Amino acid sequence: MGIRILENEKLKVTIADSGAELSSVFDKENQLDRLWDANPEVWNRHAPILFPFVGKVVGGVYRIGDNEYEMKTQHGFARDMVFECLEETPISVTHRLLPTEKTKQIYPYEYELLVTHMLDADNPRLLHVNWEVKNNGKNVMYYAIGGHPAFTIPEKEGKARENYYLEFPGKEKLSYISVNPANGFALPAHEYSLPLENGFVKFFDGLYDTLIFDYKDIKQVRIAKPDKSPYITMDCSEFPLLGIWAKETGNFICLEPWAGRADNDGFTGTIDEKVGEQKLEPGTSSKIAHTIEFHK
Repeated sequence: MGIRILENEKLKVTIADSGAELSSVFDKENQLDRLWDANPEVWNRHAPILFPFVGKVVGGVYRIGDNEYEMKTQHGFARDMVFECLEETPISVTHRLLPTEKTKQIYPYEYELLVTHMLDADNPRLLHVNWEVKNNGKNVMYYAIGGHPAFTIPEKEGKARENYYLEFPGKEKLSYISVNPANGFALPAHEYSLPLENGFVKFFDGLYDTLIFDYKDIKQVRIAKPDKSPYITMDCSEFPLLGIWAKETGNFICLEPWAGRADNDGFTGTIDEKVGEQKLEPGTSSKIAHTIEFHK
């Protein structure tokens, strides 16, 4: 299985052909990998791409018009497929995923997914993640796409995760929904207030599950150090939804830009009625991107 390496004076970035997954961001100055190590005893992924679904569908079945299709896996299937590497330079790599006979049985669209990771030309600590989805078929296509990067929180010098902050620049108050712990489906009727102070909230026990921000116009989200200085900044301004997730074990926090999400608990509608679902006319494409800055 191939790996691709992007490198500059500050970062060494590794992307796997499997899943086109960002799998390491080694910070040369701090001698620290800024991504979770995918320890299988805790969570066996680094930063999977979620496509063509984000989250799960109720009953493992979704509907396109009157037709039903099985989708037993969470977050679609792209994360478990090998992508073709189309182009590679020292600071940029582009991968492509096309349908197979197997995927057509569970997702009948003629999609093309292009994934580009690129180090910024001016800021050596900034990584661009660009996605392009094409509809090469003859029918309207529905899909969701999202990111799931897990950022390691350093424990040296007593700086455990519980001493870190989340920051939502420019936000004085926010609310979120969560999921039914029994099945992982969203509960939009139950909204919770996030106790921000000048945009900051300290990591708290409630983050041991999924926080879902639907259409909250969040331009940036940041993990901040114990002194509130920046540690990770994600620009997610192109995305309508944001998820934040952590496990009780494992010293990481996931910042997840989403266009689409898991079904609402009890949802029985069709794919076009799912929250945040994206629509592409035949012969068209759509681009969406986010950036991640790995502060010193």
